[in-house]
Amino acid sequence: MNQWVKSTAKFTLQMLVVAVFVFALGKLIGAFWTGILPMVLALIICTVLAPITTWMRNHKVPSGLAAFITLLGFVALLAALFLLIAPDVVSHSRLLYLQALEGIQRLQLWLQGPPLNVNPEDLNEAVNEVAQWVQNRAGAIAGGVFSGIGTAAGLIVTLVVVLVLIFFFLKDGHRFLPWLRSATGGRSGLHATELLTRAWNTLSGYIRAQAIVSAIDAILIGGGIWILGVPMAFTLSVITFIAGFIPIVGAVVAGALAVLVALVSLGFTKALITLAIVIVVQQLEGNVLSPMLQSRAMDLHPVIVLISVTIGGGLFGLVGAFLAVPVAAMIAVAYRYLLDMLRIHSGERTADELDFFTPEGLAIAQIEEEESIYERKQWRESREFTAAPIMDEVVEPADRGSGTTSWSKLRKRSAKLRRRRGKTADTMEKTVENPAAAGD
Repeated sequence: MNQWVKSTAKFTLQMLVVAVFVFALGKLIGAFWTGILPMVLALIICTVLAPITTWMRNHKVPSGLAAFITLLGFVALLAALFLLIAPDVVSHSRLLYLQALEGIQRLQLWLQGPPLNVNPEDLNEAVNEVAQWVQNRAGAIAGGVFSGIGTAAGLIVTLVVVLVLIFFFLKDGHRFLPWLRSATGGRSGLHATELLTRAWNTLSGYIRAQAIVSAIDAILIGGGIWILGVPMAFTLSVITFIAGFIPIVGAVVAGALAVLVALVSLGFTKALITLAIVIVVQQLEGNVLSPMLQSRAMDLHPVIVLISVTIGGGLFGLVGAFLAVPVAAMIAVAYRYLLDMLRIHSGERTADELDFFTPEGLAIAQIEEEESIYERKQWRESREFTAAPIMDEVVEPADRGSGTTSWSKLRKRSAKLRRRRGKTADTMEKTVENPAAAGD
């Protein structure tokens, strides 16, 4: 019991130190979040653009020129999307506003008539409260979008920094791991090479899988509402694609926006058809596309995804909701790599039985495997494993006048154990002399 309490106290103290370290690390990241956020966004974008730069570099294009061409194409694509969306939003915003007012007025007249007969003053007050709530929520959403970025000037500076970082990451990113190994040296460099390569592959796989899923959602939902005649179908498709990078929450918000536009512009029946299209497409995504694509990239349970999005959105707004799943994926990568090392040290797996993404990772795993063999051997030699003793003889006490039967019971039990041991020895001798008969 003493040992259990001692072990529990030691473990609790260790976890307390780890919790304090994580809390201090979170405070440090929060203090430098304005500088960390552009770097994180640039890394996420580079997971999509890096294969293009790598392909050009493999075809004898200089690294700087390849990075510049890739970045220029990315900026041109964003500018083209903006030029396509902006006129559509400007041309339909006024019409949608008037249609929304007309729809609200029709709804008020219907509520004031039979059979509800709602008081007009109460109805106006309720409408004002709903409008005020929508305005407050819109302000909160806008604040969440720009949380960690700051004012408009800060947003422009952040975008410029992100673009500059993307250029240098694409130009010199392939030199980072060799530099890291030379800077750290020894085991740390080998472990870091394998772990960071796994993290990069997981992050790039997640972004690509999410982009494919979001593109399919945007095409199917956009095509469906375009056939129905919903205004701003292309714009709603682009919003659906962008919102798809925020798992679960983004799809719901984009779908609700499409249904709301259909309700305001086309009426209740078309809004129900739009809702059906959104639900069918999202069910296809959630039950077929996402498990098939994202499980290969991240191998995270949907509950973990939902919890991470909820926590990230609650702490850091929409930026936190967007970054929650990549962060959870990175934690999962580190945890699985630690499990691989533990399996090698315990002897459950060998280095050749596990999958490694780099020669450095396989080399350090083989080193760890060879050392673990000697560690386990020394651990066994430092401990004696003996069987429980069997009492061969029971000495009776000189005085048997106490009237107790304990000694007689103990003597009978000891004799039974001796007979059983004798039978076991005879059986083993017969087996050695005649194995065929023993098998029969």
